[in-house]
Amino acid sequence: MEQPTLHRLEGISPRAFQHPADRAATAALAQIPGVGQVVRKLTELQYQRALRQMLLANAVKIGPQQLPELWRVYERAGETLDMPALPDLYTTYLGSPNAMAIGAGRPIIVVSSQFVELLDPDEVWAVSGHELGHVLADHVLYTTTLAILLQLQGVLPFLIRLPYRAVLAVLLEWSRSAELTADRAGALACRDPLAYCRMLMVMAAGVPSSRLDLDAFLLQASEYEEWDSRWDRLLRILAERRGTHPYAVRRVQQLMEWVRGGDYDRILGGQYPRRDESDLRGDADKASEYYVNKMWNIYRDASDATQGLREKVDGWLKRDAETEEPEEPR
Repeated sequence: MEQPTLHRLEGISPRAFQHPADRAATAALAQIPGVGQVVRKLTELQYQRALRQMLLANAVKIGPQQLPELWRVYERAGETLDMPALPDLYTTYLGSPNAMAIGAGRPIIVVSSQFVELLDPDEVWAVSGHELGHVLADHVLYTTTLAILLQLQGVLPFLIRLPYRAVLAVLLEWSRSAELTADRAGALACRDPLAYCRMLMVMAAGVPSSRLDLDAFLLQASEYEEWDSRWDRLLRILAERRGTHPYAVRRVQQLMEWVRGGDYDRILGGQYPRRDESDLRGDADKASEYYVNKMWNIYRDASDATQGLREKVDGWLKRDAETEEPEEPR
């Protein structure tokens, strides 16, 4: 029988590292109208398949013969998290240092070529663990739906886009919470939270970590979190709501707070729930009610904005029709 490797977290359940905000936001999604319908409709129309084909057409599949040094580190991340199956890995030019896990049912992981060039092996290990964490935590269905909606914003006819605005808004809120879970998975995979923070620093700067100072970046994260101005905090929240990911400095602060809380060391010491164990806690989390209310408010605000925009368009069309001069008889 093959002996388990030194670093394998055998049978680890995503519940072991799931951020409370992710757990609560995921539970809240089930109560938001329209999310399930949009997911099913996009599946029926095979948009997931089209998105996958679009990426594969302009990407290179990584393996033992193609960028083998990258593949070995990726395999190591999968081994650490004891992945049931290792998704295919691709690299392509994405326009920025980034990575993603997409494709419900049979997910794939795509890493931008810019990121590959910027990262050292430990940082590749970290980002590999992050994306595998998304897969292990079953984030890929909603992540893929969000990616499709973002792609379709500029393609769908104007009035067809409107019904998706509210669903898009709550999926963005969920996505930011899910990233905090995947950050923990990445730190566990590479066995070094500071290496993971270096990876986030590189992603934020677009510069190799060898030219950057991690201590200064960690201090920057603390200063950002401790900023006193309520007005600046409000502006920060409003700006962040438009993104799929929290700001890098906030992710660093959240990750290090979790590490200092002791859960990271407990997991490495073997104290964590396994996948074959029942979830006694489930979604009964104190944050659940907060996130249900928060996401309902986001959905309502987006729906109200959509309705108001629709009424404006209808008003413009009606006014134009009323003011249009009749043609003179011939």
